[in-house]
Amino acid sequence: MLAAMPPTPRTSPESGEPLIRDRGDACPGALRLHPADDGRLARLRLPAGRLTIRQLEVLADAALRLGDGQVSVTSRGNAELRGLGDGCGAELAALLADVGLLPSAAHERIRNIVASPAAGLDGLGCADVQLWAGELDTLLCAQEWTPSLSGRFLFVLDDGRGDVAGLGGDVTLIAEPDGTALLHVGDEAYRVAAADAPRAALAASDAFLRAARESGAWRVRELPEDEALDLAAALARAGVDAERVPVPPPLPQGAPPVPGVLGADALYVLAPLGRFTTGQLRALAATGPVRLTPWRGVVVTGAGAGRLPALAAYGLITRPDSPWTGVGACTGRPGCAKSLADVRGDALRAARASAGAAGLLPVYLSGCDRRCGHPHGDWVDVLATAGGDYLVNGVPVPRTSLPEAVATARTTR
Repeated sequence: MLAAMPPTPRTSPESGEPLIRDRGDACPGALRLHPADDGRLARLRLPAGRLTIRQLEVLADAALRLGDGQVSVTSRGNAELRGLGDGCGAELAALLADVGLLPSAAHERIRNIVASPAAGLDGLGCADVQLWAGELDTLLCAQEWTPSLSGRFLFVLDDGRGDVAGLGGDVTLIAEPDGTALLHVGDEAYRVAAADAPRAALAASDAFLRAARESGAWRVRELPEDEALDLAAALARAGVDAERVPVPPPLPQGAPPVPGVLGADALYVLAPLGRFTTGQLRALAATGPVRLTPWRGVVVTGAGAGRLPALAAYGLITRPDSPWTGVGACTGRPGCAKSLADVRGDALRAARASAGAAGLLPVYLSGCDRRCGHPHGDWVDVLATAGGDYLVNGVPVPRTSLPEAVATARTTR
């Protein structure tokens, strides 16, 4: 039986084992372009995934003129442009800076902030953590020391509904109903006033950097046992009143939004495999500002149900029963040299086999065992193998039988 099971790739050292880095942090950014088989890649950090109408239009223009004509949404709600030419870096940077997407060249890779995408829109949650995200971004960009954070260091801001709390943040803030926030870092938790939440998150990143000086760790989970965080001291230096509390049990994992209407004046839509074409981006820009989500979708604000048919006409997913809902894949061949298969092409066949079914587990196809961009929580792990076939939750499956195997695994819990 192909039950749901997340992968367990080793991402941090075993207890007591020293961390070894054989190179510096090469995580791509908007200014540090990454070479790939399909051209250069730019990753644009978007705190809380927010883009104005004008910023959407500029991204669409940049993708068309400088890249492959598409913009990918990452598992952190950031944006990626692929197929960029070797000499386009300066032009791309100028385009992004002109519309406020590069507030600081020194800080652009460390603005990794995921926030509950529907906060303030649907009446759920305990606080509008989108506001926290804006304040935290301003604080990060105002400090000279924050660029020392790795491009992988992640802040997660959950409004209390549990939708993003489980996304593996280094610093997690969870809004509480009494006007407070829970700060969770490693094996410590503190309760702070909601108004102090962004400053508390910044202080936590300071505590991490002080603890990581010797080991060179990039993530909190990579810190050796003898380099513990002194979170209490960091909060005191920042002037944040905090009460240490037991680390709470994880929130029940909230489900991502379903495509369609979201609240009174918002919509949620997807693109197949999280790749938005220039035409789709412009259709979104004609609808309203957006928030990219860690499920590779888009919350469109200030728009009602009447706009859904126009977005569907551009090939966007606007219905929960679409075969593409919950289907993801890494870049695969030919764009990535490490990939063992054209996983995007195979994802198309797998998606069609699940068409019309409801309540399915997410499925993610990976071209190699790095599983770049895989989701969190329960999901069906489809991994390409060197022989041209796949492992579905660890079980060998011939490529010709992949659609049926995936369809079965997505219904097994």
